[in-house]
Amino acid sequence: MAWRRRYLRSGGHHVCRNSSQRTLGLGVPGRFVVGSIPMGVQLIRPGSAASNSASIPVLNDHDRVIETSIPARLDDLHWSGFHTRVVLALGITWILDGLEVTLAGALSGALKESPTLRFSNFDVGLANSAYLAGAVLGALGFGWLTDRIGRKKLFFITLAVYLTATAATALSWNVASYALFRFLTGAGIGGEYTAINSTIQELVPARYRGWTDLVINGSFWIGAALGAVSAIVLLDPAWFAPDHGWRLAYLTGAGLGLVVFVMRMWIPESPRWLMIHGRPEQAHAIVDAIEQSAGQVRDDKEALPKIRLRMRSHTPLREVSQTLFTAYRQRSLVGLVLMVAQAFFYNAIFFTFALILTDFFAIPASHVGWYILPFAAGNFLGPLLLGRLFDTLGRRAMIAATYGVSGVLLALSGYLFSIGALTAQTQTIAWMVIFFFASPAASAAYLTVSETFPLEVRALAIALFYAIGTGIGGVAGPALFGVLIDTGSRTSVFAGYLFGSALMVVAAAVAWRYAVAAERKSLETVAPPLAFVE
Repeated sequence: MAWRRRYLRSGGHHVCRNSSQRTLGLGVPGRFVVGSIPMGVQLIRPGSAASNSASIPVLNDHDRVIETSIPARLDDLHWSGFHTRVVLALGITWILDGLEVTLAGALSGALKESPTLRFSNFDVGLANSAYLAGAVLGALGFGWLTDRIGRKKLFFITLAVYLTATAATALSWNVASYALFRFLTGAGIGGEYTAINSTIQELVPARYRGWTDLVINGSFWIGAALGAVSAIVLLDPAWFAPDHGWRLAYLTGAGLGLVVFVMRMWIPESPRWLMIHGRPEQAHAIVDAIEQSAGQVRDDKEALPKIRLRMRSHTPLREVSQTLFTAYRQRSLVGLVLMVAQAFFYNAIFFTFALILTDFFAIPASHVGWYILPFAAGNFLGPLLLGRLFDTLGRRAMIAATYGVSGVLLALSGYLFSIGALTAQTQTIAWMVIFFFASPAASAAYLTVSETFPLEVRALAIALFYAIGTGIGGVAGPALFGVLIDTGSRTSVFAGYLFGSALMVVAAAVAWRYAVAAERKSLETVAPPLAFVE
């Protein structure tokens, strides 16, 4: 397209109002600036009249059109300590989620034995459903706010909700209070998904984006491993009383979240978000500071490509709907298929992992945690080792391959399970191998929905597809497999595995045909902002 060719040749940063073009004052110490690439943008080349005009202060109206090289400057950076700190401070969300989910499963027996709560099986299921409902609603609500009021505000708000609710869970006095606090904990985690995914996408250079996103999402399994080990220790009656161990487990999660809260104090707002929402000077100062901290200050910023966009205060929901379901209808379909398939596949197996071991292999419930550790290792090593291929071989090939291989391996191991050819140890090894491929596949679903939609709707798109995928796969998967396991029939369970396998193979075919080749491309090239100006 013509505008992309101009984008690749242009450089600089300008503000235009009422068709008169003036340069934006950039020499603001300690502040930041950013922008994004609108479709059909008119770009000003270096040496034009606009590039020689006087600096003006930032105005508060939203009629201005700015031209900026901020996206190109962010993507031009090499990996630095700044990016590592961003990943550690923001990516730890998935470790918290893994910890929460694993603890919730491992603590079920302790909650039933608690002299205060005395949970029934129904109460345990109710609490887990409350957490899931909170995650879905939290993702949608906080996702909308993330696009409207900014990434940084939301990743503090959502973490604060998680911290408070998790600590409160440790003080629960009955079923209703426990379910309420689990609902709020889920809301915090669901909101974290949207705020953090969008922030990381917008701060990490394009050539590292795939691997970074997959590893961060895969770190869920570090949390799962920590949860498994914590449960083994905290639920040991030789160390803690039945009503104390599970409370300490939740307080541990809250304590970890408090450390993360402090780590996030220095993380900046997304410069890309700031530029569109009327704060270009702050966005420019942020990018200046990032370049300085990384030791990569350029003398030839004018040579970098630039884009033009019109500032806005917010994006109306009608425009959001039109973008997701009309303009980007095909991408929405791809995101939905990938999210639903991986959610069913993952939740169906992970949430019934312990039941398979106890009901079919006679493994004591107190020993299940040891089997989670190799399972978690395979889940983390997959994104770590295969993630870079998503940036080199490409999104389409790797998404199709990981989804397809996962589906085929599940069908094969399901057959071996159905004929009784596996032991508890070989079944765990089989799951470890399957999820070595399934984990990067699932992470790629989040990567897809977070990089293939315009900046103004990015967080809400993540929230929407996460909510739909979790609502369908997270509810239907465990429920279906619970029923199949209750039959006591290996053949029935195998049928469930075949269904999950078929979903993954279908998703692989959809990805191969319709997925966007977004590897090593600027976010603005993949999906130009709605603020783009002709």
